[in-house]
Amino acid sequence: MAGDSETVTLLEAGRDEGQDQGRDQVHLAPCPAPASGSSPGGTMPTHVAIIMDGNGRWAARRGLPRVEGHRRGVEAVRRAVRSAIDLRIPYLTIYSFSSENWRRPAAEVADLMGLLKLFVRRDLADLHANGVRVRIIGERDGLPGDIAGLLREAEERTARNTKLTLVVAFNYGGRQEILRAVRKLAAAVAEGRLAPEAIDAAALTAALDTDGIPDPDLVIRTSGEQRVSNFLTWQTAYSEFVFVPDFWPDFDHATFLAAIGEFQNRDRRFGGLSARAG
Repeated sequence: MAGDSETVTLLEAGRDEGQDQGRDQVHLAPCPAPASGSSPGGTMPTHVAIIMDGNGRWAARRGLPRVEGHRRGVEAVRRAVRSAIDLRIPYLTIYSFSSENWRRPAAEVADLMGLLKLFVRRDLADLHANGVRVRIIGERDGLPGDIAGLLREAEERTARNTKLTLVVAFNYGGRQEILRAVRKLAAAVAEGRLAPEAIDAAALTAALDTDGIPDPDLVIRTSGEQRVSNFLTWQTAYSEFVFVPDFWPDFDHATFLAAIGEFQNRDRRFGGLSARAG
C-alpha cells in the first residue's frame, strides 16, 4: 500500500507463488465465472477504492526480494481492473504511491518507478482497448519529467473511454490534497474571484483532485491492517471499509466479490435512520 506499510505502485499486483509463467502478460483476461450463488445480488458500489498493502511482506515470507512482491502486485492490479469491468463498477481507485513513499530506500523507489514505466508501456494499450479511462490524482509538481510525461500520456490517450474510470493515486496524500484545495480557494478569494462566504463543502470538493469523481462507496484494504493511511481523507467520510487479511499479491476476483458481499450487507445510514427499520 502507499502511505505506511507496504502500499506502493500501480504495479502492486498479486499472484500466487509458482505463477511465474506469463508474468508479463498484459491482456485483461475475463474473470472466471463465479460459482453458483456467489455472484453479487445486492446494490453494487459505484466507486471502489483499494489500499494495496502487503507486497513486501508477501515477498519476505517467500524469501524473495521486495521488488518481486511489487512485480507480483502488478498482476493483482490487472485482476482488480478486470473484476471491476466484469462487475460493471464505474470507478476504481488504487492507492499506488503515496507522498510518504519517497522516504523509502532510494533503490526501492527506483524499482517502483521502473515498474510504473513498464506498466504504462505494456498495459496502457490494453486498458485503452478495454474502454478504461485513466485518471491520475496527486501532486504533479516536482515529479521527474519522464514520470510526469507517462502519467499525462495515460490520461490523454484514454480520456474518451467510458467503461471504467481507473483513478490512480500517485504521489498522493489526503491531507496534502486538502491543503492544495484550500490554497486554491484562498487564491481565488485574494484575487476577488470568490467571496469568502461562498466557500462551502461543495466548493472545497470541486477544488480537490477528485473533482467530478463520486466519493467511494467501498474502501478495501489488504494485508489485515486497519487504518486509512492518508488516503482520500475528505472523500471517505461515509465510505464503508472492508479489511481483508490477504496480502495484495494474493488479491483476486473471489476476494473482490467477498468484499462487495460484505458491503452489500451493511446498513448505510449517512447519519440518518436505518432504511431497514421500516
